Amino acid sequence: MSLTNAFETTTLKWLLTTDAVTRPTSWYIALFTSDPTETGAAGTEVSGGSYARVAATFSVSGDTASNTGGIEFAAATANWGTISHIGIMDASTSGNMLIYAALTASKTIADGDVFRIPTGDLDVTLN
Repeated sequence: MSLTNAFETTTLKWLLTTDAVTRPTSWYIALFTSDPTETGAAGTEVSGGSYARVAATFSVSGDTASNTGGIEFAAATANWGTISHIGIMDASTSGNMLIYAALTASKTIADGDVFRIPTGDLDVTLN
């Protein structure tokens, strides 16, 4: 997983300056059919067919954060396409992308399918 450019700037300000920065207090998982890139704006987020971002919580151990509960999207009521990337966002709609990554294997979501991430399977590592 990679931090977006904007979140890298926020992180550096928090670490190495006395500038005030706004810390996210909620995290949502977004699904993409193309790479959102470091800008966080280039990818195509799924829309329609009962798609909505799903809230997630994380715990940290050492240099890795992992999701503390299963993440399950509502059953698609239309074809969502092939999901190739995910993003961690700071809002349920709009907002800012903080982190993004390509899936290890893309997943096609058709009408009636459910996209799931089991507990502990979404890892964010800083090293």
